[in-house]
Amino acid sequence: MTFTVAIIGRPNVGKSTLFNRLVGKRLALVDDTPGVTRDRREGEARIADLTFRVIDTAGLEDRADDSLEARMRRQTERALEASDLILLMIDARAGVTPMDEHFADWVRHREKPIVLVANKCESGVADSDVYESYALGVGDPVAISAEHGEGMADLFSAILAAAEGEGLETEVPEADAMGEGPLHLAVIGRPNTGKSTLVNRLIGEDRLLTGPEAGITRDSIAVDWNYDGRALRLVDTAGLRRRARVADKLEKLSAGDTLRTIRFANVAVLMLDATVMLEKQDLTIARQVIEEGRALVIAANKWDLVQNRDEALRTLRDRLQTSMPQVRGIPVVTISALEGRNLDRLMQSVFSIYEVWNRRVATAQLNRWLELALDAHPPPLGASGRRIRLRYMTQVKARPPTFAIWASRPQDLPESYRRYLINGLREDFKLDGVPIRVQFRRGKNPYAPKEK
Repeated sequence: MTFTVAIIGRPNVGKSTLFNRLVGKRLALVDDTPGVTRDRREGEARIADLTFRVIDTAGLEDRADDSLEARMRRQTERALEASDLILLMIDARAGVTPMDEHFADWVRHREKPIVLVANKCESGVADSDVYESYALGVGDPVAISAEHGEGMADLFSAILAAAEGEGLETEVPEADAMGEGPLHLAVIGRPNTGKSTLVNRLIGEDRLLTGPEAGITRDSIAVDWNYDGRALRLVDTAGLRRRARVADKLEKLSAGDTLRTIRFANVAVLMLDATVMLEKQDLTIARQVIEEGRALVIAANKWDLVQNRDEALRTLRDRLQTSMPQVRGIPVVTISALEGRNLDRLMQSVFSIYEVWNRRVATAQLNRWLELALDAHPPPLGASGRRIRLRYMTQVKARPPTFAIWASRPQDLPESYRRYLINGLREDFKLDGVPIRVQFRRGKNPYAPKEK
């Protein structure tokens, strides 16, 4: 990135809509409800040939106590400290409010270049109110409609002029050589299990809002991070409650955002509250991860509050074995996110399960294994009374390990025999803890030499 831009303003002026427009993706939740955004979110923005890092922030509230609003404001202050340029956004339809005036005065003392953005100016609807914003004393307003993409050329010119006026680098950087991307690690779980606290402790700063209130995190926040020389993208997510309890529209949006995060993750860390761990909802979330084909690590948080630890750990492992027998060996790590206990062990479990999730087995090894498995336990007879023949197998992909077996009548193969093969693969090729997919196909061996 060449420089960093922070979007700030009072609640519900369209900051997240502009953020999504700049990054070209719907990364931030958008709703008419004021105060949807609580944590600051970062992304790579592009207007024309200008690229920069952009930070979406929570709506500014004039609070300085220990309330949630005050903690949100402190997150915005940290975003301003990390930025090179400020986009101060107002709602042109509502005109200039006393709160706009207050925060315009506040950012003027930051000694950073400011671009005043008057949003919701669809087709010049609010032109008269745009002129009113000159009174804020932070320069000429740029009229845009973030929702409809109007005025982006003017915004480009204003950002470019402000950046060049401060001597910031505005050349488009050349792309780096593409190597292996960062490991995408999603932190998931029920509300108030300590997900944001864990992310803050791992990266070593108060990057995400935390507190005793349940459900502080509303949308998924990604943080780029390096651990022991390895690049990761940590994603904090909103807590998932049982679907029957979710009635609020915003909570439904948050839940959908979390499920999308799981789909794009490599590894998911399921946070449990060790004092009430592995409830029905925890198992539901774990099954969602496995069904999506992601690698899973379970972190029993608040372990310092558990009295009988041996019994609690034994109960947890037994419950996993009983409720999720299709995925044996899911790593379980006991931690205290608040005190930073066992976090190195947690990360080692993440890297270990990631390697298993990426594992590939040579075709020759697989067919030797298949021959031995058939000798030990031949397939049953099919519906026609003839024995089903399994001719050949290969691994068609990793992430998760996926195998294809060619059979004479795959539709007649009973589920019990499929489980026998999957369990054998897991045990013999050390594939514990990750989902395994086996596809049974009908046809000839595609790798056999063709007849001339």
